[in-house]
Amino acid sequence: MIGIIDSGIGGGSVLREILKQGINANFIYYSDSKNNPYGDKSNDEVYSIVKNIVNFLLEKGCVAIVIACNTASAMCVKRLREEYPDTLFIAIEPAYKMVHDYNPKGKTLVMATKGTLESEKFLALFNKYDNNRTILLPCSGLAELIEEGNEVKIDRYLDDNLSRYKDIDNVVLGCTHYPLIKDNIRKVLGDIKFFDGSLGVSKELVRQLEFRGITFDDNSYSVEFIDSSRDASKERRFGELLNID
Repeated sequence: MIGIIDSGIGGGSVLREILKQGINANFIYYSDSKNNPYGDKSNDEVYSIVKNIVNFLLEKGCVAIVIACNTASAMCVKRLREEYPDTLFIAIEPAYKMVHDYNPKGKTLVMATKGTLESEKFLALFNKYDNNRTILLPCSGLAELIEEGNEVKIDRYLDDNLSRYKDIDNVVLGCTHYPLIKDNIRKVLGDIKFFDGSLGVSKELVRQLEFRGITFDDNSYSVEFIDSSRDASKERRFGELLNID
């Protein structure tokens, strides 16, 4: 069994890529919308929240846990690996290195939460690959609007916050919610290149499962969805995102 942790339904963009890898396993997706957003909380507060979810998933029998939230990944994964050395943790991170690999001379906008952009993990990545043509944009409140699913509010937010960046070539989507609104972002910024960490996480999960010899006996995959707020609409929207029941 594989656990997926996110602060809401946004990590479904990660699970969608994982399922494309053909892993036939039982998945538990934990949507922590009760404590969303993580990006405005302290490191210790986020770690305490995530640790409780990890313990829950381990009790359910998970042998691998994917941290699909960029903020939780940046704040927690190092400590989790130290505290749970026998558990496989796969953690997403903003795909800033991909810009360096595929379009290093382009002007880049990194959209992420304040917590992610200020984290030691992200700043180390940014300082290593910075092309001096990068803007870091903390998008406070955007993930919550995506959770809510109100297109009018999302479009208004993007127009208010992105209109000044019409000359951008690359957009790094540093929150797993943001790939869900690529079309909305394009309406403001035009034909841009998107980079996010979902594909890299899915491939790293496959590599690490093979390296550790972890296999599953299931003939097909199943997904159990849990939302901490017990909001039934979250499960419906999550199913629509993955196109599954």
